[in-house]
Amino acid sequence: MSTTDFSLATAGVRMPGIIYGTAWKQERTAAFVEQAISLGFRGIDTACQPKHYHEAGVGEGVLAACRALGLERAELYLQTKFTPLNGQDPLRIPYDAKAGLPEQVAQSFQTSLKNLQTDYLDGLVLHSPLADREQLLEAWQALEAIQQNGGAKQLGISNCYDPALFEFLYDNATVKPAVLQNRFYADTGYDKQLRAFCRQQQIVYQSFWTLTANPKILADTAVKTLAEKYLRNPAQIFFRYLTQIGIVPLTGTTSAEHIRDDLAIFEFALSSAECAAIESLL
Repeated sequence: MSTTDFSLATAGVRMPGIIYGTAWKQERTAAFVEQAISLGFRGIDTACQPKHYHEAGVGEGVLAACRALGLERAELYLQTKFTPLNGQDPLRIPYDAKAGLPEQVAQSFQTSLKNLQTDYLDGLVLHSPLADREQLLEAWQALEAIQQNGGAKQLGISNCYDPALFEFLYDNATVKPAVLQNRFYADTGYDKQLRAFCRQQQIVYQSFWTLTANPKILADTAVKTLAEKYLRNPAQIFFRYLTQIGIVPLTGTTSAEHIRDDLAIFEFALSSAECAAIESLL
């Protein structure tokens, strides 16, 4: 990826314009992460949630790729998540379930550092809002303590689809959220109100489930026509549109061909009129 393919959030952290997602890869996680980095990805997203992620495998893949390519840790953007109890497999909780919420956050963070074989994180994300606003702030303050002690460069939240709740968090946070990572699909109206708030506050909006949830957009005549014009495929057109409007998409493809396609989106640019045509589909 060239130096122009990066975003800066309000925290000033350099984030690649497209990020590799590592959910549901299980025992093949290390190999897929190594492949992604070897082919050009410089941003990796994971979570301390054994139910859906093999975080230690991510660490193994990162280390193997860095050794093979001679990459320094600072050349990568590593982002993981604290997953509250209701999102964990009861038989594989990576922290003490009986501990208080701040201690759970601290223990999860230490587990992530060990899994990822690093001494800091570029991004630390709350995997989802908690049961009420009081618990949300309690968890967020525990994340803030980690950030303020140098353990994470920036903080964020995922799976937060309520604009009022997100603005409540922003207004009450000492360390403001720099990232909002949400499923990008029609059922939430593509988070238009949330994305507007993110633009206003210089918060990076990361999208996941971006292709899987949008087959109608990928099959639309306008997108297919642009794909023919630029000699690309519809997924590349949609990803490029998103990056041009300031969204950082996640992709978890295991195909080397698709990885190369995803990274090649920065080789062309859509016009403002072409972006508007895709915007009308949302």
